[in-house]
Amino acid sequence: MDPGKPKIGKIDRKTFESFMLARLGRKDPSVIVPPRTGIDAGVIDLGGGRVLIVAEDPIFAIPGQPYEMFGWYTVHIGASDVAVMGVPPRYMTYTLLMPPETADPDLRTIVDAIHKAALDLGIAIVGGHTGYYPGFAAPTIGGVTVFAIADRSSYVTPAGARPGNMVILTKGPAIETAGILSVLRERELLVRYPEPLVRRAQALCKEMTVVQDALAAMAAGGVTAMHDATEGGVIGGLAEIAEASGVGMTIEESRFMYPEEVRMVCEAFGIDPVAAIAEGSLLITAGADSAGQILARLAKIGIASSVIGTVTDDPAIRVMTRRDGTKVPLRVPAQDPFWPVFFEGLG
Repeated sequence: MDPGKPKIGKIDRKTFESFMLARLGRKDPSVIVPPRTGIDAGVIDLGGGRVLIVAEDPIFAIPGQPYEMFGWYTVHIGASDVAVMGVPPRYMTYTLLMPPETADPDLRTIVDAIHKAALDLGIAIVGGHTGYYPGFAAPTIGGVTVFAIADRSSYVTPAGARPGNMVILTKGPAIETAGILSVLRERELLVRYPEPLVRRAQALCKEMTVVQDALAAMAAGGVTAMHDATEGGVIGGLAEIAEASGVGMTIEESRFMYPEEVRMVCEAFGIDPVAAIAEGSLLITAGADSAGQILARLAKIGIASSVIGTVTDDPAIRVMTRRDGTKVPLRVPAQDPFWPVFFEGLG
């Protein structure tokens, strides 16, 4: 990455921690989980043993996909950041910003898809903003905010991992990377790979959610932390859990599930799958005696998962053993390898 240019995607950690975190408005003692690196949602104490959990995300339309999927992403990506806190999402607001030339049927398709996805997850839409504005190349969700109310003792955060916990990964790495790029760069992939394999990769777009993963794991019991492996991929997500929790980790890439379609897309574009954006890949830490029941509960609802490592008590040792035997530190990549390939495909 050119050191003179900002990274593509989320703001870099140094700027976030040195600049953004010093500018959070008025300090309020009711904010019990404030913004932090690797934390998916904020938590506010409502009193009486209840808390409000809040998360927000932007959503952009993916070229080549129908607007029905755009609406589905809007709800599931927002809801996933609340579900990883261990509680069902309950309310949401969203802001839909569209170019003035957007056709009325497209508006209706997007809004209807958001409505249907919210119904499926039991979420009430309680507000937002919708309008037409110059400067947008395509419909964009400026922000979707998802809320839940829960007992103070019922949620988890990515800061909860403890030494001796097992580390679990659902679905495998780079789910979002493989799904989106197989749609955006379909023509290139079809030249090199069998069409059924490309179609399987495209079907991963419907796996870009961890709502059911997280709620099933929580219901099984024993979960200490969960984190959605988004930008920076699985290796970045692991690093964020370890840092937030003040623990070490030893991870074995050979224990990851690797869907053939994920391998195909990452091979085609020279992407390291463990470092690439992975909405849909849930990281879970849990007590060693609970890991088996979590895997079984996930399998029962059709979600594949595997134990990929262990949480340790030495924060100085955070390492992944790659499939070729080399050892690399758990770190958030300076640049997620998905974004350059994505924007190249738009050219």
